[in-house]
Amino acid sequence: MKTNSYYPLKFENDNLTFIDQTRLPLQENYITTDDYNRIAEAIERLEIRGAPLIGIAAAYACALAFKNKNYKDDDYFNKVYNRLASTRPTAVNLFYALKEIEKSYSQISDNDVYRTLLSTAHRIFADEENYSEKIAKNGLNIFLKKSNVLTHCNTGALAAAGFGTAFAVIKRAFENELINHVYVDETRPLLQGLRLTAFELEKNGIPFTVQTDSTAAVLMQEGKIDLVITGADRIALNGDSANKIGTYNLAILCNYHNIPFYIAAPSTTIDRTIATGSEIAIEYRSSRELLFIGGHQIGKDSYQCFCPAFDVTPAHLITGIITEEGVFPFPYNFIR
Repeated sequence: MKTNSYYPLKFENDNLTFIDQTRLPLQENYITTDDYNRIAEAIERLEIRGAPLIGIAAAYACALAFKNKNYKDDDYFNKVYNRLASTRPTAVNLFYALKEIEKSYSQISDNDVYRTLLSTAHRIFADEENYSEKIAKNGLNIFLKKSNVLTHCNTGALAAAGFGTAFAVIKRAFENELINHVYVDETRPLLQGLRLTAFELEKNGIPFTVQTDSTAAVLMQEGKIDLVITGADRIALNGDSANKIGTYNLAILCNYHNIPFYIAAPSTTIDRTIATGSEIAIEYRSSRELLFIGGHQIGKDSYQCFCPAFDVTPAHLITGIITEEGVFPFPYNFIR
């Protein structure tokens, strides 16, 4: 499989190197560290983002915490675990990865903690790469003709392993001559579509247009959109899906305009402990993310701001959920 000319993160020479996504697309700045707390800060600052990628980074952070402390220390492990678990509340992949690391740690009988946890982190990364490849292949089944696709936020290699989730479907479909054009929501307030998805589409030679989030309705009204595909950060057992704020808007618009709305996500994004989306913890971000753009203040500090990072799309508005296991329609019995 062709590799990206950029990489979101990689582990080499007992360090984690990751691209600072807050600098994209104008600067491709890479950071190298073996400090688990620095990686936790990177997740909080959105230098590392995207549900699957957050989980991968957290797994490597846990391993690196034992790089120079290669013996079991339960209190220390709990400190590291809790620090990473506190970074982002909505993305379930984070907690999946941490639970896998915790399971490996509990089974260690010798003092080689670092290598054991590192092996688990490598496995999580490899699994997500495999999921990405299968999601891309399965996603071809949603295309009935050569289509114009609209997407929201970022779902490529900058959000997951391999070529990502929804982005992997788009890339594979384009390679199979099933896509005419991609329309990219800018994705306010942090502009992940404008900064990150556009960056990845350009890198992969896929034709695209960026528009404001509120332009999606006009594009649909004018018949320019054939289908919408996004990712997800957490999926409940009934199929309710949390994704970047603005996704619910798109699902409603698709429902009104009779346009298929799909979500692509690995099975690790399914939270099997919750029945519906009402149980998903939604992260709220600082008002600075709304009042500032590129470091420039555009609103007064005195303004009250409402800044949820995610919304929840009800399952009945989702045409299908694409996982590594296939494309599944409502009512999503595959995850029960």
